[in-house]
Amino acid sequence: MTSSKYKLSYETWAAVLVATFVLLPTVPALMLVGFEWFDLRRLLLTELLIMFFGLPLLFGGLATLRRSLHAFAEDARRIRELDFSSRERPGSPIRELDDLHHQHDAMRRSLQAQNHALEQAQEKLAGLVENGLLLSSERDRHRLLQHILLQGKRICNADAATLYLMTDHDSLRFAQRSKADPLPAFELPLHDPVTGQPNEQHVSTYVALRKETVVIDDVYREDRFDLSGTRHFDLESGYRTVSMLCVPLVGHSGEVLGVLQFMNAMDPTTRTPTRFSRQNLRFVEALASQSAVALENQNLIDSQTALIDAMIEILAGAIDAKSAHTGGHCARVPELAMLLAEQASAAEQGPLAAFRFETEEQWREFRIGAWLHDCGKITTPEHLVDKSTKLETLYNRIHEIRLRFEVLLRDAMIERLQALAAGASSETVEARHAETVARLHDEFAFVAACNIGGEQMAPETIERLQRIGEQGWTRHFDDRLGISHEEAARLADVPRPPLPTTERLLADKPEHRIPRPPTKAQDPRYGFKMTVPEYQANLGELYNLSVRRGTLTAEERFTVNEHIVQTIVMLENLPFPRNLQRVPEYAGTHHETLLGTGYPRQLGLEQLSIPARIMAIADIFEALTACDRPYKQAKPLSESLRILAGLRDSGHIDADLFALFLTSGLHLTYGARHLKPEQMDQVDIAELLQPPASPVA
Repeated sequence: MTSSKYKLSYETWAAVLVATFVLLPTVPALMLVGFEWFDLRRLLLTELLIMFFGLPLLFGGLATLRRSLHAFAEDARRIRELDFSSRERPGSPIRELDDLHHQHDAMRRSLQAQNHALEQAQEKLAGLVENGLLLSSERDRHRLLQHILLQGKRICNADAATLYLMTDHDSLRFAQRSKADPLPAFELPLHDPVTGQPNEQHVSTYVALRKETVVIDDVYREDRFDLSGTRHFDLESGYRTVSMLCVPLVGHSGEVLGVLQFMNAMDPTTRTPTRFSRQNLRFVEALASQSAVALENQNLIDSQTALIDAMIEILAGAIDAKSAHTGGHCARVPELAMLLAEQASAAEQGPLAAFRFETEEQWREFRIGAWLHDCGKITTPEHLVDKSTKLETLYNRIHEIRLRFEVLLRDAMIERLQALAAGASSETVEARHAETVARLHDEFAFVAACNIGGEQMAPETIERLQRIGEQGWTRHFDDRLGISHEEAARLADVPRPPLPTTERLLADKPEHRIPRPPTKAQDPRYGFKMTVPEYQANLGELYNLSVRRGTLTAEERFTVNEHIVQTIVMLENLPFPRNLQRVPEYAGTHHETLLGTGYPRQLGLEQLSIPARIMAIADIFEALTACDRPYKQAKPLSESLRILAGLRDSGHIDADLFALFLTSGLHLTYGARHLKPEQMDQVDIAELLQPPASPVA
């Protein structure tokens, strides 16, 4: 295109046109006057020639002007529609119009640049909005930190980025890097450990202490901070750090949570390092603010989660600590349950292939359910949990029985002395006395043996107990003195016999039967299906000594079993969040059976989930192998597994889970951790894996 300095101005063109169409027509007239030879015909010919050459020139100039104005209008229309593409435009013979075109081109380029900047700003703003949504919904801490770092790197167009996080001991640690190089193991202290002075020599610690953004345009000319580490890294890696941007992560409480550090802003055209754009600082700082809030929320959630988990473990530990005889049960069962759940969740074929805990929240839900599976035991009286003999309440009442035998023995001695004093035959008296003493010793030994719980008590043993208990002894002192108000109330309707009075050696008295207060087990809204004994407790001596198996009466066994009722009631009344809704199920079903004969709800096969079945196996196996039970000896591994196999054969526990328990070697893993060496005997897994002759569906 011809330079505008060679073009004529608008005034010159106007003069030429005026000269052409005003002055030139007068030339022939002047020639007609001044020259005799110039006649009328020549005049007409001259006029025609002027019109022939002048009109095209006029119309050509107007056409050029029209094309130029049309191109100008078309270009303006495209700019209005945000089309900044450059088109070839027709040249204009008018310098002012050509200059207008040049200014219009400059305006288009300026608008294009401003529009591009606006689009970038809108893109960054949309990215911030999207980032806010992602940050608010992300629960995985690693992915959250990674997203913060990469999003910041993208916004400021950096080549590399590092995320530091504050520690609990006043330092910054390397948390994430955008490149694959390993994270340094050292930390940057915010204060000198000796003097306590702020450590502002490093740019990251300076930013954390001052809570302000720092921009460095040239790392190798920077003298405010010690950047020797960055330069040393460049020397070793061959990387060249030019520019740097450090932004603090400050929560809404004003606490610094970390620092974002970006290296080498990249020129979008040349892809070479340049300084960081000041315009992008607002977006990076907005991202930092969003990220700080997200991190603060994540830290709060993590701390609350840790607090809840710790409280649950403390509660379980407190329940175990209530009794030295069951210590560790609430900790061992979750451990075993988690081991079996991991194996079941990893199964890729067979009946358990469809079972999966997909998320960490599902694992946590199961883990909490396992830890809380016996939380209702906090309401169970310790003396029942610890009851190692049949007559034991808060103490072993065998001592009372022994004193009565002592009384009978003293009575026999008095009777002997009285008979001898009355002149009876010494031989007869001594023989009878010796027989009585021997009988009393034998009977007390028998009663004391009955006080020790066993697997089964024969009917003839109970009959002999009753015969022994029918013997009488004489009481001379008032049994209403020194008793509690509650005990006196139970004796209010019992006639007071005149003293001295004869009582049975083994007594089942009305005051031994303690009325039952209302229990949640009878609340229909919970759907419990348990036989509730008439009395809360029956302390009858003969009644307790006649317990056929173990040491617990029906009333005491119900009270112990009622812990699962209390567990369910407690947990189902807690406002668990949605991700913990199944905690009551996992905690409250470990005493159910696949046959529907368990408690407290008699749930069956279709109602018991895989995690619930896992809990049942873990609870039973721990109880069988535990060496701290007051009522039994610790069973060896082989016997415990045979009992479990019997429960499988009868349909009480899940056969597939039991098979997985054996084939995965969990019985050995758990045994190595918690069983005594003498319990770890040989186990024939192949024999135990044999299906029952008549499998139960």
